[in-house]
Amino acid sequence: MILHQILRLSSIFRSAISIQLRRNIGFSAIVFNKTKELDPVQKLFLDKIREYNTKSKQAGGPVDAGPEFQKDMNESLARLQRAYGEGDLTKFPEFKFEEPNFEETPK
Repeated sequence: MILHQILRLSSIFRSAISIQLRRNIGFSAIVFNKTKELDPVQKLFLDKIREYNTKSKQAGGPVDAGPEFQKDMNESLARLQRAYGEGDLTKFPEFKFEEPNFEETPK
């Protein structure tokens, strides 16, 4: 009986310790990735993404998009509006459901 309780308590402690170690290992991996220096290719890639992000925010849309791209984009939006009901495509549609009328039949 006592041996059974000791084994049960040891399994509880073992699971608690393993969860704590798992958390610490996961946290230390995140900290290690943030503190380690990026290799030059990764750094260049991230710099280009950040540069594109700032350019697109300044331009208010796609960067280096010519008139042909704008024309295609406007045609696609017009086609979508025709297909999905002339509404604003940037908002989630509002659905209106009618309550069903149930009739009770006498028994």
